[in-house]
Amino acid sequence: MIKKTTLILPVLFIFSLSIQAQSLPRIDLNEPDLGTGKLLMQALKDRKSQRAYSDRELSLQELSNLLWAADGINRPAEGKRTAPSSMNRQEIDIYVILKKGIYLYDAKENTLLPVVEGDYRSQAGTQAYVATAPVNLIYVSNLDKLGGDTIRQQRASGINTGYISQNVYLYCASANLATVARASVDRATLAKTMKLKPGHLIILGQSVGYPAEK
Repeated sequence: MIKKTTLILPVLFIFSLSIQAQSLPRIDLNEPDLGTGKLLMQALKDRKSQRAYSDRELSLQELSNLLWAADGINRPAEGKRTAPSSMNRQEIDIYVILKKGIYLYDAKENTLLPVVEGDYRSQAGTQAYVATAPVNLIYVSNLDKLGGDTIRQQRASGINTGYISQNVYLYCASANLATVARASVDRATLAKTMKLKPGHLIILGQSVGYPAEK
């Protein structure tokens, strides 16, 4: 009886997620446009944090470019990414919080998988501007993919998240978008909303959008 129950619980969990996200369609992303944007040195010059956003949404192409720059696959034959990770564990998942719902970025399939429908942007951070940013990225570490003790796992995840976040900063500077990385996240509430499993830890949030008009 115990073995049967153990097998049934994961199935029920997946079924529950499917029911909650069934009205939220997945988003098939475009191939990244590698011919757009500023030169690297100019992007480095323009890189900065911005905390005021327009309500203008990103186009599908801009969203596709953003996520590929963040941690997309740039060497398909090897499955390796635009951001490095310790021992190539690729333990950081990117959750994308949009006005219409929360998605999980699937770099291998170049798509956004629906997690839950609804506007949860206000849960992506404690600052007021977070709720108005059209895109909030939440970086989540799957600690089960990392070896070693908890301290080493969290240290590696923090470093690997930093690489991804900086990729986002540089893309945004290149594409004239605003962004800011944030440690201030109500992790307990957001983890529950995103249906995170044990062993999945929210590391950082990052808001992205067009800068507010002055």
